[in-house]
Amino acid sequence: MEPEKMDENEWSYHGEGNKSLVVSHSKSCVVLRFLKFLPNRNKSSDEVYQHLHNILDFGKHIMKQFLGENFVHQGEVVKLPLDFLKRLCLKIQSERPESRCEKEMDVSGYAMCLPNLTRLQTFPFLECRPIFSIEIKPKCGFIPTSAHITKDIKKKICRFCMHQHLKIAKGKWKKVSKYCPLDLFSGNKQRMHFALMNLLQESQNNLKVFKNGELIYGCKDDQDQFLDLNELAHHLKSFFFPTNGLVSGHQCTKTVLKELIHILTTVLLCNSTDTAKAGNMNPIPVSQGRTYCRGSHFCPELLLSSKNVMETTGLPKGCILYKTLQAQMLDMLDIEGLYPLYKRVEKYLEEFPEERSTLLLDGPYDEIFFERLKDLSLEDDGSIAFAVTKIQQYRVAMTAKDCSIMISLSPALLEERFDPRSVIKGSKSSFIHSVSILDLDLKPYENIPHQYKRDSKIINHYLKSIRAQDEPAHILKESEDCTLLLQNV
Repeated sequence: MEPEKMDENEWSYHGEGNKSLVVSHSKSCVVLRFLKFLPNRNKSSDEVYQHLHNILDFGKHIMKQFLGENFVHQGEVVKLPLDFLKRLCLKIQSERPESRCEKEMDVSGYAMCLPNLTRLQTFPFLECRPIFSIEIKPKCGFIPTSAHITKDIKKKICRFCMHQHLKIAKGKWKKVSKYCPLDLFSGNKQRMHFALMNLLQESQNNLKVFKNGELIYGCKDDQDQFLDLNELAHHLKSFFFPTNGLVSGHQCTKTVLKELIHILTTVLLCNSTDTAKAGNMNPIPVSQGRTYCRGSHFCPELLLSSKNVMETTGLPKGCILYKTLQAQMLDMLDIEGLYPLYKRVEKYLEEFPEERSTLLLDGPYDEIFFERLKDLSLEDDGSIAFAVTKIQQYRVAMTAKDCSIMISLSPALLEERFDPRSVIKGSKSSFIHSVSILDLDLKPYENIPHQYKRDSKIINHYLKSIRAQDEPAHILKESEDCTLLLQNV
């Protein structure tokens, strides 16, 4: 990429979140990611440069250690001409959703240049072939067991299922999703298939499908919209069944979606040979708790009657879901146990503000930072060191709870020879695939009070909503024996 030859017409709006905006190049397999700020709150170019470098360093030195070299892709900070940025900003403004325009794209001169993860990362020479990419935001895959939890419901219903009720009440979504993260993270194929089907039926912002880099299914930037599974099946039919021997109509849609779910499950359970440093850490000490959520819509009779089936399943240690779950479970105290530690650190910083850099609250994110994450002790000695360690572990865990998994697929021809580990076999076709993790920005230290308040709001609203109605039939009764084997993570 040559900055002096930058043409805004070669870039198009790709998407944005609360803190950044992404544009993709029409010819090269790259994207530019810009920070976003409220009007009149822009940072200096030096501050933007340092912020972007911190994001890259955190991904390279911390999250790669948990998720593995093959799943976390590195980018670089690039300096861009100011006139190009202004023209680009004007060009894409009309494509941005109104709900996202409260913040403005940073035009101070720096951006991150990253690989376009809707394309195959391991086989760039296959770009001329059709490529489908499925982005899944799995959310938190375990039920907390911390002794600091004050509301018992948190040890029975997962955060995602409870949060659905508040989101519906606020009008963010029109319909409750029947997806439960614990079903996906269970390693049990029946439960995983059930979870993925519910993600497809009510994707919200937790599932998106791209065809050759273009979004063809899923909500755009948290905006609810009509999703047509028949249309998605139409896109995928010739991709999964090139002989075109399927009947049309409902049965065709059902068959295609079943094939998609089978392939996604296979990829998510694939053992990776990529060993991460975090794999040498002692197992997170969560010896008690549930591997199911009492709010899940998965058939409760099956959970109750097929105990032996459920106990024989689990996540392979090398698969991407296991690695993600291991990072998530660094949240060992829950926000209720963490918030007092945050207040301890804040009080300390009031007396000794010059110590902030020593505590590594703002980086650098390097080997020293990673080594501190390895201390899994839960014995609070009242020190600042203990509080900071638990805070940093919590921030990493929250990052893993909010990351996305991108699975890209492209047909593999019979005469081609690829590493068998990169080939996924479907019913009628085989596919070259790559798996990438995105949205790996470290959650800000300053957000902890907000997260504490939001947690309380979610729980209180959920308790209020279930009191206002009869207990749902799908919620398992406490007296029934539903013991399942807990993964060692």
